[in-house]
Amino acid sequence: MQFSKNIKYTSIPNQIAVKLNAKGEQFVLKGHPWVFSNSITKINTDAKTGDLAIIFSKNKNRVIGLGLYDANSPIRIKMLHSGIEKVEINSEFFQNNIKEAFKKRQTLLKTNTNSYRLIFGENDGFPGLIADVYASVLVVKIYSEIWLPYLEPILESLQHTSNAKTVVIRLSRGLENSKSHQLKNGEVVYGTLENEVVAFVEHGVNFSANVIKGHKTGYFLDHRANRKQLGEWSKGKTVLDVFSYAGGFSVHALANGAKEVTSLDISKQALEIAVQNGRLNSYSGTHKTIAGDAFKELKKLINTKVTFDVVVIDPPSFAKQASEIELAKKKYAQLAELGEQLTAKNGLLVLASCSSRVVSKTFFDINNEVLSSKNRTYTLKLKTQHDVDHPIGFPEGAYLKSGYYRFLD
Repeated sequence: MQFSKNIKYTSIPNQIAVKLNAKGEQFVLKGHPWVFSNSITKINTDAKTGDLAIIFSKNKNRVIGLGLYDANSPIRIKMLHSGIEKVEINSEFFQNNIKEAFKKRQTLLKTNTNSYRLIFGENDGFPGLIADVYASVLVVKIYSEIWLPYLEPILESLQHTSNAKTVVIRLSRGLENSKSHQLKNGEVVYGTLENEVVAFVEHGVNFSANVIKGHKTGYFLDHRANRKQLGEWSKGKTVLDVFSYAGGFSVHALANGAKEVTSLDISKQALEIAVQNGRLNSYSGTHKTIAGDAFKELKKLINTKVTFDVVVIDPPSFAKQASEIELAKKKYAQLAELGEQLTAKNGLLVLASCSSRVVSKTFFDINNEVLSSKNRTYTLKLKTQHDVDHPIGFPEGAYLKSGYYRFLD
């Protein structure tokens, strides 16, 4: 099988010499993967997106890092290598990085799981590129044009390493609208895809992902360990899964013997997928769904005096930019308040956040403040971060945090 001709890129990137101000230089020397435009003091020639930026130190004129120039982003250089060690950016360089990333996933792949994130952007040395595997299908999502000149050898290495039979390209909105390439969002660039809905296994539980039209690459893999844990603690329980999307927590709970599971999401389509994912497994419990705004629906449930043995609240990111942080903190406090009221005696409340701008300490402080104001005793049973296939390589790469709160009355 051959890769699609659309991944070939005829323009050859140039090498550009770059110097930074003192602050930018320190970030590079510390291994941070981003260089912002306001850190650049000098470029020796006209630079275009995809050019290899060779960063020289301000004083000694020695190379301190290599990155890819992005004319379309305030993060003007996305770093590939930091330090004075000599490296060459070529197919072998990318191949070695992919092999290293694959090694980090080996403990996960020894479990009954065939879905995983092979490349986690900057954290694996590929800023602006994500690669997820669902059984034999590899889905690569590209967020920046910097990768276009290098895409062919990278895709070949990803396919070879993952042993995928099919490779699908997903594009960010900016790349979809770009005229710099021939790629189409959802294009199968290697192998064939009989069905855009691909079945896969997560710790022995069956799921499916729409790799052409689903969010991101088709599914959210980062909460895998939390879904497994919640499932194990849900046997014989009633469970409420808020912001359920495709039913990750719900399906694990059902597959592990939950008595009744209620999936709540604003998207009716997502709830249909959650029900379908549940049916991929054998279970004896009841699966209910509620379509609507989470904040409004939770208040309705509180008014009916209903409670659940297990409540999991995993909202989308509330703070995609700095201006939204304060509102995000208020929303997290509201959800902790609502969740507590819906958690039964001796029940378990799981609160999660995927907002990288709301750091872990802030998130847990908010939860602690809200829950401590209630007339109930509780213990923080467990705190978790990313699963093993989402390694954290720099501070901003740490976005996921979850707290398991067990009420003692």
